[in-house]
Amino acid sequence: MQKTFKIGSYIIGNTRPLCFMAGTCVIESEAHYLNAAKKLKEIIRRTHHPFILKASFDKANRTSVSAYRGPGLTKGLKILAKAKAQTGLPVVVDVHEPWQAEEAAQVADILQIPAFLCRQTDLVLACADTGRAVNVKKGQFLSPGAMEQVIKKIESRGNHKILLTERGSSFGYGDLVVDMRSLEIMKQFGYPVIFDATHSVQKPGALGSATGGNRQLAPVLAKAAVALGIAGVFFEAHPTPDTALSDGPNSLDYPLTTKMVKELCMLDSVVKKFKS
Repeated sequence: MQKTFKIGSYIIGNTRPLCFMAGTCVIESEAHYLNAAKKLKEIIRRTHHPFILKASFDKANRTSVSAYRGPGLTKGLKILAKAKAQTGLPVVVDVHEPWQAEEAAQVADILQIPAFLCRQTDLVLACADTGRAVNVKKGQFLSPGAMEQVIKKIESRGNHKILLTERGSSFGYGDLVVDMRSLEIMKQFGYPVIFDATHSVQKPGALGSATGGNRQLAPVLAKAAVALGIAGVFFEAHPTPDTALSDGPNSLDYPLTTKMVKELCMLDSVVKKFKS
């Protein structure tokens, strides 16, 4: 049985209309983030599909020690609260340490566990204990079947608002591949499955002191994922990706975002047999 649950005013599930989780990779400044949030809302609102605003107050796994990480928890959550108030959108935000979960849950509708940390039991349980929905990104090193144990950790706290996200698997050094079978395997657990289109086209550490990527391939993989009937697509977008402070090579610009979401909604309507 495929589970659904409410996020903000939206019902999320593999059999429901496709939802989008999108935003800049990291909060670069308050003005920059608020402008990006409003622009993305304008683009996605045209599709009449659910939109959950994505944000990061700290990118704790940057390649280089000198790379920009974000404004930090306190300032970042203030910016997110302002974004929610101005856009009316629910928010998904990633947390890296157990102590961050409760505070982030005061603002975020979904707490996201980064792929590298998906097996960190204390972090998983801390997020589950907040009662917020928990989006777990499948580790690049983990099989889709192994996500069942992550699910059991969250369920053990009485939390059944779980999302599972595919974001590619390590393929040798500095590259990722997406095994589309993993989406179908994770769907069998019954929880909403999300496809992370832009992180799946990363090339980790390929630029030496930064991660590379190929944003033009993100829509290609997203179409393949949506064709399987999933709950949503996660992606990072930026007004000028080449100047982004994090994940620029795989972030989408607004024209590419507009084209991709339109095509994905059309495909989703065919797969799920409803009018887009």
